[in-house]
Amino acid sequence: MSQTVVIEELQVGMFVHLDLGWWAHPFALSSFLITSPDQITTIRGLGLKKLRWSPEKSRLATAPQPPGAPGDADAIVVVPAPVAVDDGAPPVAADAAPAAAEATPLQATAPAAVPGPRAWTLDALAAQTAARELCEKQYGEAGRAWHEAQRLVPRAPDQAREVTEGLTRSLLDKMMVDREMCVRVISDAAGDRVSGHALNVAVIALLMGRVFGFSEDEMLDLGVGALLHDVGKLELPDRVRHGDLPLNPREQQAYREHVTLGVALGLRMGLRDGALHVLAQHHEMADGSGFPARLNLDRMAIGARIVSLINRYDNLCNPAQVAAALTPHEALSQIFAQSRTKYDATMLNAFIRMMGVYPPGSLVQLTDDRYATVVSCNSSRPLKPRVLVCDTKVPVEEALLLNLDGCVDLGIRRSLKATQLPAAARDYLSPRQRMVYFFEPVLADAADTVEAMAA
Repeated sequence: MSQTVVIEELQVGMFVHLDLGWWAHPFALSSFLITSPDQITTIRGLGLKKLRWSPEKSRLATAPQPPGAPGDADAIVVVPAPVAVDDGAPPVAADAAPAAAEATPLQATAPAAVPGPRAWTLDALAAQTAARELCEKQYGEAGRAWHEAQRLVPRAPDQAREVTEGLTRSLLDKMMVDREMCVRVISDAAGDRVSGHALNVAVIALLMGRVFGFSEDEMLDLGVGALLHDVGKLELPDRVRHGDLPLNPREQQAYREHVTLGVALGLRMGLRDGALHVLAQHHEMADGSGFPARLNLDRMAIGARIVSLINRYDNLCNPAQVAAALTPHEALSQIFAQSRTKYDATMLNAFIRMMGVYPPGSLVQLTDDRYATVVSCNSSRPLKPRVLVCDTKVPVEEALLLNLDGCVDLGIRRSLKATQLPAAARDYLSPRQRMVYFFEPVLADAADTVEAMAA
């Protein structure tokens, strides 16, 4: 049961709940254990007067007596609760209490039990499920923030800019940590195509900016520009909002005007030059074949070079007509084989390294003939992603992801279309109609331990 506490009485050890939405604060979770005074300072800077906390999940050595409790008003009570990570993350047990003074030497030195394969499997499955649910929840909140910004653009452009900058800063706060990040594909039921495209482009662009060591200001401009790169389409008729639909010359020209309209809206919103360059140049090409100004590589802003590439990739994977969609592997192969002169070669190479040769969402056949879908990639080993393997003996919701990076004798033989999968594998892997990407930190995978023990 949660209680409220005034902001001035926050203490290290309290398990608190920030009812602000994931994108409105810089913490990785909306519910978490306070472990340092710096976190308290950050929370106080959010402008809250009070917030919820859960005594039973806290790790306070002492806590004030609740109002109305018997005894002295200054008496204290012990709150020895275990730590529980909220928002879909797996529970983490608190440190064990010290052994009692009367414990025998045998009791005090008894070795801890070693978890068996079944325990490792359950732990890995719980962590895997929690990571997926957390990604999907955070993605959903980011999508709602994006829609709020779009709603504000026509009538309150300054507020639209503030919401978009807030969303970008929140993404950066969670992304700019001292750990490698990977791209993960999540449920295509999350969000809608329009917000999904904006978020896909923004998330992948920010990860690219991280790879290239962009400054804080450059990252902010890149994120805002990526989130708003199609804002000019708000002023177009529905019919001409999608350049991949069959359009006559007049409609094609109307579609191209979304760039100019977007820059005009960006100026009304008060966007900075770096973000405006992304809006103005996200359809330009390195070889000068893009629009509206036919700029070549030397005249394109670096942020626009990134967004131009990712925008094309996502449009190939997620076109307006689902039947025309390419698999992620096909989209990447097509860009490299047919269009690489249209993009900054340095950006394209970094994009392939980051997304992997088999980007998340790709359907593959492994070298042992099993079928799988790629769930996330490892930028340091682009041929060794993390996959969900088809095993009809295991319910799909209980299937552990397999990290190919830890499998010396196992790899990917080929990429497949959904129509090339046997019916049983297609039913099991449920290929996505839409590729939806988010990011997560690269963590030690308990599934690797299971795989090693099974071997």
